[in-house]
Amino acid sequence: MLILSGENFEKKERCVRISKEKLRISNILPQKGLNIMLRFPNGLTYLLLVLLLNGCKTGNFHEETVGHGSQKNVVNNSEAAKPEKKDTNADKTGTVGNSTVSPKPDAPVASDTIAVEVNFTIDSGSGKHLISPYVYGLNELKFDSTGPRGIRFVRQGGNRLSAYNWENNASNSGSDWYNQNDGMLGNTNTPGNYPVDFVKTAFSHSAAALITVPMIGYVAADKGPKGDVNNTPDYLSKRFHISKAKKGASFSMTPNQNDRFVYQDEFVHFMEKMFPDARSTPATELFYSLDNEPALWATTHPRLRGEEKGRSGKQVTYAELMKKTIEYASAIKKVAPDAKIFGPALYGYTAFVNLQNAPDANGRDFIEFYLQQLAKAEKEKGLRLVDVLDVHWYPEVSVPGVGRIHSSKKADPQLEKERIQAPRSLWDKNYMEKSWITQNYLHNPIALLPDLQDKIDTYYPGTRIAITEYQYGGGNDMSGAIAQADVLGIFGRENLFAATLWKMGKAPQDFLWGAFEMFTSYNPKGDKFGDLSVDAKSSDVEKSSIYAALDTTTGGKRMTVILINKAETAVRAGVSIVHDEKFSSADVYQLTSADSNPRKAASIDVSNGNAFEYGMPARSISLIELNI
Repeated sequence: MLILSGENFEKKERCVRISKEKLRISNILPQKGLNIMLRFPNGLTYLLLVLLLNGCKTGNFHEETVGHGSQKNVVNNSEAAKPEKKDTNADKTGTVGNSTVSPKPDAPVASDTIAVEVNFTIDSGSGKHLISPYVYGLNELKFDSTGPRGIRFVRQGGNRLSAYNWENNASNSGSDWYNQNDGMLGNTNTPGNYPVDFVKTAFSHSAAALITVPMIGYVAADKGPKGDVNNTPDYLSKRFHISKAKKGASFSMTPNQNDRFVYQDEFVHFMEKMFPDARSTPATELFYSLDNEPALWATTHPRLRGEEKGRSGKQVTYAELMKKTIEYASAIKKVAPDAKIFGPALYGYTAFVNLQNAPDANGRDFIEFYLQQLAKAEKEKGLRLVDVLDVHWYPEVSVPGVGRIHSSKKADPQLEKERIQAPRSLWDKNYMEKSWITQNYLHNPIALLPDLQDKIDTYYPGTRIAITEYQYGGGNDMSGAIAQADVLGIFGRENLFAATLWKMGKAPQDFLWGAFEMFTSYNPKGDKFGDLSVDAKSSDVEKSSIYAALDTTTGGKRMTVILINKAETAVRAGVSIVHDEKFSSADVYQLTSADSNPRKAASIDVSNGNAFEYGMPARSISLIELNI
């Protein structure tokens, strides 16, 4: 790479040539203040020659030998600055959902005069572990053109599932919608129609599925009349059926819908029979979740927690939730011993700490208690009951007068900055987010995943971690895409077992989907981010992130690298890779504010070795595909 810069230099009068081994300069008119920078073949050593010459015509010199994507310094600080919804039909080929896409290469970034601001290092021999395919998941995905390509895991969950009746598909909306019973999850009385259709669709798209097993104790008996069930006298006995963990009798694929009882082990038996090939491959895994957000039952389902008129019923206790957990998990394992069970699907940091101020907390950390009790139950029963510690994570980071990063719909520069940094709370022990958790409670960084892993290692080793609901906002904004890509990279690097994004509202999520596709299907061939995570570090985690993985299907001859530029301006990065073999090619794909689809950019010359420089466009996500 050669960089020449001067205040006065005529474009027509430049003639600079560089080869791998020598520098040759000819036909350069005398010029004062001309700087020549040469990068030698090893890509690491720089020689600065200052030539003090005189007399020159106007202009600047720039010769680029390394390809870069286009430098678009676009900051979405207002509604007017936000990109329009992506056009999936114009000037593209290939397939994206029901549309076609063949990304056009962006123009090179004219930024060789920018000094290296960030250094990225990759060591393919360190930090190796397989990335779970289940971290690339969503809740309630329909697998149509409205969602991202390449999703590997889907969850059927939410408040309605706490009182879902698998025998006739009736459910109760709880406080989400007037506490009414209805047929939103299926107007048919065909047993299991709702989860069966869901799993069939998932398996047909090579995605594993997580199904919720209700534990609250009651399920909806009917699908109407509309309105609060408390309009019916003695509604618990008339509008609900008792839900039990175990039937204690032979199972039926056509359960009695009039006996006023619903059995959850019979439900699991039904699903196992409907999908006899479940768990035969990673793409046909069928998992079970122990209800949904039990710490919030008192407010999400007040009618089922003893409150006939108000908004809050009886709070769940440590003792009650553990009793139900052991009872229902035992029943599921007896029917499907190879199935992995997720629990307790907790919402909110307070739930992690004390089960939303449970009356019997007594200063005990709930997750620690939960893990301790599960370890004790395994010793008593001779089998593991809960395989995956499941939490929901909606960041509490907020901007005064604007709102929280995941729920505010306002376009605000500070909100975008906070959103982009917020994923660091998943791992960074030096990052203090701006939320009540750090400022009023912990007075320390959150570092959520290391904290959960420490508790697992201490109290119940071997338990995996899942985040089956999360959201960082900015669905149709580049700040949202950056946060989402950063989160997916963190999930893979930190060895999470599973994760499913919760889509909020009906607004477009194009940039979130683009961020997913940078990992799950970044080109028309459907190529994916590698499956073997390796050590990758950034010299400036506030400004940038890096994630790297080898592809085991190629025997390590293909490496994919995600580079994230969080800055509002283009940033030049130096990349150094320690690997047994020398890479021969480097293709680049980018996601920028210009387009919510991953786009092919100019390739990088890596002929001089496993070290190169790359100009990251402002607020961008870049995937570099390296091949031997």
